[in-house]
Amino acid sequence: MVYERITIVGKCGAGKTTLAAQLASKLGLNNVELDAINWQPNWVNLRKPLMRERVDEALPATGRWVADGNYVRVVRDIVWTRADTLIWLDYPLWLALWRVLQRTIGRIFWRKELWNGNRETLGHHLTFNMDQNLFAWTVRMHNQHRNDFPPLFQQPEYSHLSVLRFRSPRETEEWLKSLPDVADRGSRTALLDI
Repeated sequence: MVYERITIVGKCGAGKTTLAAQLASKLGLNNVELDAINWQPNWVNLRKPLMRERVDEALPATGRWVADGNYVRVVRDIVWTRADTLIWLDYPLWLALWRVLQRTIGRIFWRKELWNGNRETLGHHLTFNMDQNLFAWTVRMHNQHRNDFPPLFQQPEYSHLSVLRFRSPRETEEWLKSLPDVADRGSRTALLDI
């Protein structure tokens, strides 16, 4: 199968951004991180109309890209209808929470800038606000995705999607290793031209 336009969904800590970077490198795709579009300075969400406009520009219907991030209610109709493949990283909740913990500690300790000057703080994760506490958000999204995604995949407007549901990092890694590198495809094309 040829992968031209891939969208990656899944809960926090599943590894969406890491997989997107690997696929972009391996397949020669433009890498679009939806969080980078959405999160404005001081952790302000981009207004919905502007988010839709920027995603529309970043993910052309005839382009070659990989996009990671959920934003299902805001831009699903744009992203999913243009994608040819949807990868759902549906890993166990305990693994995602462990990864979020490791990632968060590293980001806080190293004061890593994420998007538009934003940095995670301990305060983000000690709040009872479900929309700000990444651990609570991860639990919430785990259940919501398992309930919402399967029926969404059955909708006629998304019937063109090749849906790959990976339930473990090992499954994802095996699939990733099975893909030819861009350099390999270029070599094969060159040989066919001779």
